[in-house]
Amino acid sequence: MGLGKSRRFVPFGSADSAELQRERRLKENHMMTASRTFLAVWLVLSAARTWCLAEPNNPNTDWFSKAGYGVFVHYLHGLQNNPAELHSLGRQTPWDQCVKEFDVNRFADLTAEAGAGYVIFTMEQRTRFLIAPNATFDRITGYKPGEACATRDLVEDLYQALHKKNIPLMLYWTGDGPLDDPKAGPAMGCAAKVTDEYVRRWASVVEEYSRRYGDKVVGWWVDGCYPWLGYDEAKLEILARALKSGNPKSIIALNVGVQDKVRAYSKFEDFTTGEQNEFKDVPANRWVNDEQWHILSFLGNSFQGWGQPGSKYKKKDLIDYVNRVNTGGGVVSIDVLLYRDGSLDRSQLEMLKALRPGLEERAKKQGR
Repeated sequence: MGLGKSRRFVPFGSADSAELQRERRLKENHMMTASRTFLAVWLVLSAARTWCLAEPNNPNTDWFSKAGYGVFVHYLHGLQNNPAELHSLGRQTPWDQCVKEFDVNRFADLTAEAGAGYVIFTMEQRTRFLIAPNATFDRITGYKPGEACATRDLVEDLYQALHKKNIPLMLYWTGDGPLDDPKAGPAMGCAAKVTDEYVRRWASVVEEYSRRYGDKVVGWWVDGCYPWLGYDEAKLEILARALKSGNPKSIIALNVGVQDKVRAYSKFEDFTTGEQNEFKDVPANRWVNDEQWHILSFLGNSFQGWGQPGSKYKKKDLIDYVNRVNTGGGVVSIDVLLYRDGSLDRSQLEMLKALRPGLEERAKKQGR
């Protein structure tokens, strides 16, 4: 015999029988609640697994396709805060002061004049100098606010100024992190090959930004996601999940580097990074392996090209090229020189100002 409580017969309809029925109903309710909770958790986890995957022919890129072309700018410590570079206008200050001096309203006015359908703005590149506060970065690296991450939230200020002009804001991020900084690089885990631990740490930095800005940031162009650096789909997923954490409808591209033509790279991309050294490739149609066709190249006429003054194209040639890309369903990002004060290279601005009217004129002729 066991030592448990003995059972006794309870006549149906007695007070004890009613109590047992109440207990049974209570247990059934608990079981139903537990089942619903489990189902809800499963659905959340399942969604978390799938929302960072790029949807084939993602309709979230429709606005991007309609935009036609946009402006890409490099805003970096080594450019706008380096007196050896034109971008700095001869000034050098602590990075925090440099960021505070940037005139977002001037920048927004000029990009509107340029007819830009969107802006892609760099947040950092290989150094510790970021354009907005980030507690996660400071905690991991040991830097104090203003020593690496600017105390001014330039992203928020850019959004506010551009939003008044109906210009969407996209951000440039990197996969290789602050690898050139002797303190931040080792603290983050930067190495010749990226590891899962490094990618998670670096992704936690951009996740803070993504959650802060939400739908204010509509896309991310991510450099330095090279296979030779150790990136594969598993690591790209970690990055993609963080990038979309604040806005699942944002669109992302992960850069594999310059290729012979515009190509798709990862199942976590919504559009192609399309980095090219010249505006030449033209899409056969809007989609490349289910990704929005997009190209990025520079207007500058020097050998360096990126972020340099002048233009290696004539107005007519640039209008014709962007028109052919847009007619095929593609999008063109044009890199131009950005000065420390928020102004653009004047000759490049004049080129861009002719672009939107030129495209509209060609569209009328083509009956579009």
